[in-house]
Amino acid sequence: MEQAKLLGAYLDAVREMRRGKFTVEWPEIGGDDPVAQLGRELSQLGRWLDQRFEENRRVQAIFTEISGGGFTHEVLERVYDTFHALIPYDRIGCALLTEDQRRLQAWWVRSSHPEKMRLTRGYQAALAGSSLETILATGAPRILNDLETYLQEHPGSISTQLIVAEGIRSSLTCPLVAEGKPVGFLFFSSRKKNTYRDLHQTIFLEIADHLSVLIERSRFCQQIHDLNQQLLRTQHELKEQALRDILTGAFNRGAIMAALAEQLSHARRKGLPLSVIMADIDHFKAINDTHGHLGGDLVLKRVAVTLQGCLRDYDQLGRYGGEEFLLVLGETPLETAQQVAERIRAAVEGLLLEVEGRSVRVTISLGVASLEPVDGDDVTPLVGRADGALYAAKRAGRNRVCLAGPAG
Repeated sequence: MEQAKLLGAYLDAVREMRRGKFTVEWPEIGGDDPVAQLGRELSQLGRWLDQRFEENRRVQAIFTEISGGGFTHEVLERVYDTFHALIPYDRIGCALLTEDQRRLQAWWVRSSHPEKMRLTRGYQAALAGSSLETILATGAPRILNDLETYLQEHPGSISTQLIVAEGIRSSLTCPLVAEGKPVGFLFFSSRKKNTYRDLHQTIFLEIADHLSVLIERSRFCQQIHDLNQQLLRTQHELKEQALRDILTGAFNRGAIMAALAEQLSHARRKGLPLSVIMADIDHFKAINDTHGHLGGDLVLKRVAVTLQGCLRDYDQLGRYGGEEFLLVLGETPLETAQQVAERIRAAVEGLLLEVEGRSVRVTISLGVASLEPVDGDDVTPLVGRADGALYAAKRAGRNRVCLAGPAG
C-alpha cells in the first residue's frame, strides 16, 4: 500500500513536469527497492529538466536580443553584451572567410582592455595549413587553456603572438558554418588560464547553427548596404560629371543657369540681393593662335581655378561658353560683387603662366549686374545686363570691371 501511494505521488509529479513545472515536491524516499530508486531518479530528472529549461530560456532570450542587429558589427556587439551568461570571456573576436575561402580576415573585435589590443580588425592570414583549417573541417570548437605554452610549441603563429601580447591566456575557438557553408570563427578569450571547459564547447555547439546563420545573414545585409552606398556614390559622381565642364571642372552652361534660377527664386522669396559676374578672358584667340589649343586649355584651367579661389563656398562658377564664365553670388549686393570682380581681375592679372617654356600673360574683363525688381522670375534680363557690362569693359580697353546700369 505504501508503494502504491508513492507511485501515485510519482505519477502526480510526472504530470506536473509534463505541464512544465519541474520543481515539484517529492515525498521522502528511503530504501533501495525499485520504487525508491525510481523516485530518486525522477527527482533528479526534474532538477535536470528545470536546469535545462532555464538554460534554454536564457539562450532564447539572448538570441532574441542579438537577432535585432541588422549588420554584422551590430550582431557581434550584442553577442558581446549578452553572452556572459553562457560563456566566460574578456575578449571576443570574429574572423570571416574571404570570398575565395582561402584567407581569414579579422572582421570585428571587442575587449575589456581595448588599449592592449594587438590583433585588430583587418588582420589577415591564410587558412590553408593552419590549425583553424582543421577546426573548420571537424566543426568542433577548440579549447586552449594555456596560450603561453601553446606559443612555445608553435612559435611561428603570428596571431598567437599578438593575442598573448594582449594578455590573453585562454581561448575557445568556435567555427561558424551556416547551412553547410564555412563562414569563419568566433574567438572567446580570457585573461586567465584554464577558463574553458567541455561544457562551453557543448553550449556553443547547441547555438552554433543559429549563430552562424545570423552572422552570415547580417554580413549579407552589410554587403547589400555597402553596395547600395557605393551605387549611390557612383550615381552622385555621374550626376556631378554631367553637370561639370570636363576641361575646367566648373559647372557647364545648363547647370550654372539652373543654379542661377534657383538662387533668383530664393532671393525673391526672402527679399535678398543677388548679383552675377560675367567674365571673359582677354585676347583668348591670340593665345590659341600663339600657343596652340593645349596652351589655351592650360589658360582656361588656371583661370577657372583662380576664379573659384576668389569665391565663397556657397558662390557658384560656371563656364558659360568658350572663354566666358558666369559667376553667381547669392545674397550679394552690387557694391560687394564689384569688389569680388576687382579681386578676380587682379588675381588673374597676377598669374604666372608658362607654356612650353614661353611666358603667357593673361588678363580678364568682367561685367557685374544685380537683381532688380523689374527683372521678374526670369534670369535672362539679369544675365543680359551682366553681358552688356562685360562688353562695355572690352570696349573700354579690357582688363577692367564695369557695372551694369539700372534695368531699362
